[in-house]
Amino acid sequence: MSHFEERLERDLEKIRGEVAAVAANVETAVRNAREALLTLDKPLANETILGDLPINRAVRRIDRLCYRFIALYLPSAGHLRFISTVLRLNIALERVGDYAVTICREVNQLTRPPTGVMRREIERLADEALEMYRQAMRAFNEQNADLARATIPLAAQARRSFGVAYADLVEEGERHAYACDEMLMILIILNRISRINDQAKNICEDTVFAVTGESKQPKVYRIAFLEDEDRFLSQMAVAIARKSFPGSGSYTSAGRHPAPALDPDFIAWMEARGYDMTDARPTPIDWPPEDWETFHVVVSLDGPVARYLDPPPFNTAVLEWQIDTSGAADPKERFERAYRQIASRVSALMETMRGEDAD
Repeated sequence: MSHFEERLERDLEKIRGEVAAVAANVETAVRNAREALLTLDKPLANETILGDLPINRAVRRIDRLCYRFIALYLPSAGHLRFISTVLRLNIALERVGDYAVTICREVNQLTRPPTGVMRREIERLADEALEMYRQAMRAFNEQNADLARATIPLAAQARRSFGVAYADLVEEGERHAYACDEMLMILIILNRISRINDQAKNICEDTVFAVTGESKQPKVYRIAFLEDEDRFLSQMAVAIARKSFPGSGSYTSAGRHPAPALDPDFIAWMEARGYDMTDARPTPIDWPPEDWETFHVVVSLDGPVARYLDPPPFNTAVLEWQIDTSGAADPKERFERAYRQIASRVSALMETMRGEDAD
């Protein structure tokens, strides 16, 4: 090994060591924030708040080391991927530290620790977040792409857990177990814990890139189109979305009072335009609450979304499309008017979610 290569490896090792030290300090901050919250330990909360300052300085020091490494060695291939990943990882570490600080600031405002159901939910969510963070950092430190890939699905589990905790918090509020200001503080805390999982997922995706060069795969969105009888507008929206954007989403339609079957004239009109309606049939909305949580977007084509679900899942965006087919002289004209409006809105929605390269 040449002197140049020895120096390069030595500087890389220094960066790895700095990252591992900061990651350990961030983990301690999250663990202390959890303990301070569950026990209302305000001295510990304030120590954690102040302890974020050295973390921020260390993060800036790692940034400087990375930029110096680039300037000195002009890295390429694996070394360049590793350094660019460290720069992104640095952002994630700083944010996780900030989430711990926010939790501790909320602890300082509380007059009592969470009790009963909410205490159990917070404890469970915090433990899940810590475990995912630890696995993500282990994957990065070991440059283990397989472990990183295996850890990524935990983020979806965490989102479902957050949805359950949010529903429980609403129920606690309805029973007046917490005052309004306490509920707001707990909601903020739940959100910050959830965001730790999101950052851990980012760390895993960056680790996969650093080790293998594989870029993050574009997200596939789950979208539900709702109509009372699920026999016309919702079926048309699903057919258009599946044909125009098959790689960008998974599309479902359903209704509160599904019709026995689709109109044969409607099926013939769609098939004449190249849409496969073989398996299209009205289906009931009979999804359990945890299934609603899996949808990224819910679109009502027949009045307010509240007719179908109220309130919507915390992480789900809801849209209400007003499709005007009034004044149509015959069914074919009605189909055509609806088609033009829905096709335009589906395209706009998918381009918003996936960009101009939505497929």
